[in-house]
Amino acid sequence: MSSFLLLRPAAPEPKYAVSDIPAALREGTHAVLRADDEVVTVKSASRLVHTVHRVITVLDPAGDDFGRHSVGYDALNTITYLRGAVYDANGRQLHQLRAAEIHDQGQGDAGGSFMTDVRVRYADLRQPQTPYTVEFDYEIVSDNTLFYPEWQPQEEEGLAVQAASLRVSTPATLPLRYQERQLPAGTAVAHTTAGSQEVYQWQLANLPAADEEDAAPPLADLTPAVVLAPGTFEVQGHKGTCASWQSLGQWSYELNAGRDQLPPATVAKVAALVKDAPDARTRVQRVYEMLQGSTRYISVQLGLGGWQTFPASAVASSGYGDCKALSNYTKALLAAAGVPAYMALVGAGSDRGDLRVDFPSSQFNHAILCVPLAKGGRPDTLWLECTSQTEAFGYMGSFTGNRHALLLTPDGGKLVATPRYGAAENRRERRIDLFLDAVGGATATARTLRTGQEQDFYAQLLHELGPAEQKKYVTDRLQLPTFTLTKFNLAAKPAGRLPGVVETLGLTLPGFAVPSGKRVFISPNLLSRLPALPAQIGERQAAVWLPRASLHADTVRLHLPAGFRAETLPAAVQLSTAYGTYASHYISLPDGTVQYIRRLELKRGQLPRTAYAGYLDFRRKISTADKAQVVLLKTES
Repeated sequence: MSSFLLLRPAAPEPKYAVSDIPAALREGTHAVLRADDEVVTVKSASRLVHTVHRVITVLDPAGDDFGRHSVGYDALNTITYLRGAVYDANGRQLHQLRAAEIHDQGQGDAGGSFMTDVRVRYADLRQPQTPYTVEFDYEIVSDNTLFYPEWQPQEEEGLAVQAASLRVSTPATLPLRYQERQLPAGTAVAHTTAGSQEVYQWQLANLPAADEEDAAPPLADLTPAVVLAPGTFEVQGHKGTCASWQSLGQWSYELNAGRDQLPPATVAKVAALVKDAPDARTRVQRVYEMLQGSTRYISVQLGLGGWQTFPASAVASSGYGDCKALSNYTKALLAAAGVPAYMALVGAGSDRGDLRVDFPSSQFNHAILCVPLAKGGRPDTLWLECTSQTEAFGYMGSFTGNRHALLLTPDGGKLVATPRYGAAENRRERRIDLFLDAVGGATATARTLRTGQEQDFYAQLLHELGPAEQKKYVTDRLQLPTFTLTKFNLAAKPAGRLPGVVETLGLTLPGFAVPSGKRVFISPNLLSRLPALPAQIGERQAAVWLPRASLHADTVRLHLPAGFRAETLPAAVQLSTAYGTYASHYISLPDGTVQYIRRLELKRGQLPRTAYAGYLDFRRKISTADKAQVVLLKTES
């Protein structure tokens, strides 16, 4: 009789135990990045390989989002592999990711107008109990060397970094261009040569979690990063260089050259449209209105289609296109109207910062159109957003204003500024008439005009939602204890230099100012109170970031019931600071009403972190002044 020894595979050795994390990194942290080892290998001007090994310990449920990971790919970027595993608090492996657990989804799967090959693979290794550790490994082979990976291990709030590294290997004939940002003092690149290869290495260790502070720049502008870019690149046979904005713009211009030919019928239609136009600006406006009435936007991201436009003739026949195609089509229409124009690339988004102007590279996600005009011998440039059926003529707003764009000309790229919108443009002007009754109730009518960037969101409400949804949105955000909305209307203001939206409200306010004996206490600032900021906890880390200039002007007329008069009016307040100015004052008018006037102008800019205490004080004083009360006295028994 034989005996057999049954051998079982040994369990993997424990690794990534939570106890191995330094106590200082676990404090006030939702997750710890145990390792983020990235390797970028440039194979040629047209190919690079990016490998990632990423390990994160999730310490509490607030860090659960780190328990899943996604990797994007498309026709020019291939995922070679995606692997994963999850470990318990002691570092014992709980589960290894199976192929069936890796999901694949297209960008357009959720609906919308897309022509795209962009997809994402994602895996979810979240556990019902914390702490646990997830490990992901993947590799991407890219045939789009216009874009090199960006390394920023600490990309989110609440994530500490125990260790992270970046290694880049590139042929000496393809020198690496890079920009270091916010690296800790003493961190330096290690640059070596190995045969025909140049090797660059960076390392980070023991970074405590970053907190998003009030009035601070975006976290991406505060945590360590290394941005990479090619010198020479090639995409599907189209060679270019990022050495300068001029050369990058030249590549994009040549990629799209000759794709602006229109069908004869469209050229004839434009000629008829502008034949009696008195000047170039009128011709541009008529063409723009024609564009808005006859086209719609779709997103096109098919291989080189992310950078090369549909021909203008295709847009003329189909009536749709992406931002490049619609801008190119409008450029062709304007050429038929005798007005030259240039496409421009821009980094669009209301929460997106400006380009890194000192680091030429592809930092763009949108295309717009620039129309150089002259007025009275002076430049009078027009900018057109060609993807919207509702945007005001010549207006860029929060999406593309106040930043740089890359103008694409026959001579190459030129970095230019899009329109600037400051406090003179971004205005909110409000007039309220507040009628009190003798028992403490009130009614009010409020008319608010918003212009410039102050109206951007309300213009979206106006054009994208119906009246009932608009009313619900506004009602849900009125900071009033008890009220009934008796009238509501949103309307575009008559066309002018800047777009505007007028909001009209009627309000019933029961129990608004209940008498206390012979006196009534009233805060006339119904709708424009600016809250104070919470006190700073610990030492301020970030600069003071004021992203938008604006002017808010309020006039409130307080109509008193018979038998009441104003006994005490708050003192006038005037503040003038580096952050902005504030003024408020009250007067009794001859007809017995009380008038309250408030004016707040906020500046745009960035100030050192030492300025935060002053900014806190500025906001506190405004908040106090905004709550000031008028005291009314009952004069009849």
